[in-house]
Amino acid sequence: MASAQPHGGDHAALMDSVYRGQRHIYDLTRKYYLFGRDRLIDGLDCAPGDRVLEVACGTGRNLALIQRRWPGVRLHGFDISGEMLKNASARLPRHVQLAQGDACHFTPMALFGQDGFERVIISYSLSMIPDWQGALAQAVAALSPTGSLHVVDFGSLERMPAIAAAGLRGWLKRFHVAPREELPEVAQAIAQRNGLECTIGDGPLGYYRTVRLQPR
Repeated sequence: MASAQPHGGDHAALMDSVYRGQRHIYDLTRKYYLFGRDRLIDGLDCAPGDRVLEVACGTGRNLALIQRRWPGVRLHGFDISGEMLKNASARLPRHVQLAQGDACHFTPMALFGQDGFERVIISYSLSMIPDWQGALAQAVAALSPTGSLHVVDFGSLERMPAIAAAGLRGWLKRFHVAPREELPEVAQAIAQRNGLECTIGDGPLGYYRTVRLQPR
């Protein structure tokens, strides 16, 4: 596993404190409320040889599914939490390149010796990253000329019953998670600056939101 010291030292320490114990039960518990991840993976439309990067890859759960769904792709992932990377390293084969890094301050060449990726994914991570707008822009900068960015995260929750939405927001806050309601506007602005097409999708009841940025 490659390594690089994250710039966000305070955030790295916070994430390690959150996940030091939780990493052992993370995948078991999150499958009940991190919806839309498998749908995102099914829509990647990868070809053998494509370089795929997951920003904030956590336990490696998504990378493992991508490997099964899209054989022949070259997988890369990084996370700011060294604790989560312990799980990813144990789960994934050695040819998957992993590194410790900050979503807001990384370059493909420094972390992985690559000049860009055909697919970059961010799954339920922007809602935990303080400078999530910066992370989104950095992910776009990591794309190859033909690459696309795929995001899934909590949505506006606006079509959920009010009491359920309030309860979910309170629960998420305990884990330093906040839905990014401005995500569509921010993604569209970044797409416009980079000459990309932006597609926004919503899950049932506005529970989750998907964003795809790709060449026009």
